[in-house]
Amino acid sequence: MSGPVTLAARARVDTPQASRYLTQLCKHWSHKFPETQFGPERGAVPFGEGRSATFEADAEGLTLTVTAPDLAALTRLEGVVAEHLARFAVRENLGGLAWTRLA
Repeated sequence: MSGPVTLAARARVDTPQASRYLTQLCKHWSHKFPETQFGPERGAVPFGEGRSATFEADAEGLTLTVTAPDLAALTRLEGVVAEHLARFAVRENLGGLAWTRLA
């Protein structure tokens, strides 16, 4: 018997401020989701209901990965993460996030 299906998508943003954005995103959501964990290079936000986001920062940029139990929830989470990143990166034009669905 197989478990619940989890869908995932990933996006990459080239920015020298990756660690800063990772920290801002995680601190923002940690107030509502206390299980949020983060450090300078990696963060994870458990949104509940099978939804989560992870962030990985390196010198060249930020990799964002979101997971959800269904396509509608995944699409919503992609939008929420992209919107918050754009808000925190207001001084830097990151362009739109191009999400790639993962198998």
